[in-house]
Amino acid sequence: MKNHYYITTTLPYVNAKPHIGFAMELIRADVLARFHKSLGEKIVFNTGTDEHGQKIYQNALNAKKDPQAYCDFYAAQFADLKKALNISNTNFIRTTDKDHIKSAQAFWKKVAANGDIYKAKYQTNYCVGCELEKTDSELVDGRCPIHPNRQLEKIEEENYFFKFSKYQKPLLDFYEKNPDFLLPEFRYREIKNFVRSGLKDFSISRLRSKMPWGIPVPNDPQQVMYVWFDALVNYISTLGWPENEKNFNNFWPGVQIGGKDNLRQQSAMWQAMLMSAGLPNSKKIYIEGFITANGQKMSKSLGNVIDPFILVKKFGTDPVRYYLLREVPSFEDGNYSQKRMLEIYNSDLANELGNLVSRLTNLAEKDNLTIIPHQINEINSTKTIQLFNNFQFSLILEEIWNQIKQLNKQINDFSPWNKKPEERKEFLLQCFKTLESITYQLQAFLPETAEKIVKSTQGKIKKLLPLFPRL
Repeated sequence: MKNHYYITTTLPYVNAKPHIGFAMELIRADVLARFHKSLGEKIVFNTGTDEHGQKIYQNALNAKKDPQAYCDFYAAQFADLKKALNISNTNFIRTTDKDHIKSAQAFWKKVAANGDIYKAKYQTNYCVGCELEKTDSELVDGRCPIHPNRQLEKIEEENYFFKFSKYQKPLLDFYEKNPDFLLPEFRYREIKNFVRSGLKDFSISRLRSKMPWGIPVPNDPQQVMYVWFDALVNYISTLGWPENEKNFNNFWPGVQIGGKDNLRQQSAMWQAMLMSAGLPNSKKIYIEGFITANGQKMSKSLGNVIDPFILVKKFGTDPVRYYLLREVPSFEDGNYSQKRMLEIYNSDLANELGNLVSRLTNLAEKDNLTIIPHQINEINSTKTIQLFNNFQFSLILEEIWNQIKQLNKQINDFSPWNKKPEERKEFLLQCFKTLESITYQLQAFLPETAEKIVKSTQGKIKKLLPLFPRL
């Protein structure tokens, strides 16, 4: 609906502390939420935690903790990312919330009423790390390539199944009619090829006697819902579906962000489930790459998992946001290195942006300058909106930094410190007008910094202390 914008991240499993990869996903979603808010739209920005399933249950048992207490401990850390990264989310949903449980059960009943759930005996290889069944063709040396250190589990039981195979043609038709549904295009091709190759019905429940940590299946107390079937419903349960029909209709369909390991779940499984329940498909999905640490895949065994809280403590919130938005490609795998972080902190943030604001406020204070803010609308240009909607954050920041460099060059070339007061005043007023435009454009990316600049460049000007002290 016009004037309403809904964006959601995936929900991370609460089986470990937050890492930089999910921090990146949150920050990117935050940029889109802040941008659309600046366009005057009403925003729902959802994130949260995925708390059911075998992986969580096993980890809780290993830690000798009650599963709910185990989830509570880790969920609190993910909730703390809001403050650490300056995230503007409106909703934080946990799949153990009572309202989500009711919504997931209502969704199950809708799909069952459409004849898309049946019971059958089966056996399969199951990767607990992915919480997904694995076919022989997906395995490398008999193991899941994403979690090669985990032993696959053999599941043999009677469960409920979702008629995924029924939705091969409807999905392909949907993809054909909606060429902009998924970015990047190469991931869109990947999911189309996956669906064209044939869909297999998948199990959507587990025996409670073997794995009790899940949402009870309606009308069958012996079974609990499969974690993916339960968790995906969060995207609409957070909007109050099915009870709050008005809010749901205002904001759904929404925009989703997920990692490349979520491609199948977000763009095929969830879309088929929505079709089965008679609900609109998602509006748009962005699929990101992974982030490595100094060129290596992050893993606990290597001890190179990057903690976003430690990173923020060392560099500050906006420098972390800037690095992840400017340095890491939107759709390909990217890298984090402390060496590069220091380089761009000192060059882009301290030398270019920080020095610009310090010089201008220092000159303005000496001249007793008063600045009246202007009404700015440049950010609403068609080109800018297109770049945001295409997830091109690095390109937008590059353009903003070109403006910063250009303004610094103008100051150097004009040398206002060598000019007469009247001549200098006119030049400084024009510089502050340009800085105001730059600051406005930075608000979605570096909100804390933008706020500081706004406060220091209106009214009677006082020199601002360095925004980014050199490291």
